Amino acid sequence: MLDVNIIPADMQASLMQADQKVFKSPTENDDLRAAAEKFEAIFLNEFMKQSRKTKLAEDLFGSSAKTTYEEMLDREYADNLSDKINLGIADALVRQLGEQAK
Repeated sequence: MLDVNIIPADMQASLMQADQKVFKSPTENDDLRAAAEKFEAIFLNEFMKQSRKTKLAEDLFGSSAKTTYEEMLDREYADNLSDKINLGIADALVRQLGEQAK
């Protein structure tokens, strides 16, 4: 048996959440939920891409490498933000498409 006193509290919480995810029975809407959350991430990515296009001044040090890096960074930001904030887009898609699947 593992002595939980040696594991930090934040790691204990993460392990407990991981255990709950492993033993959770899959539902019909799990795939739909995952696709809806990916769509929300794509929406956020497009939002940030359009925001970057609005430049108030010319970039002195701009290059194609910097543009590529910013695009990759925006994709990562969008994925992380879609996990942390709830825009409601994924919930609405699951409600609407879940009813049609029945």
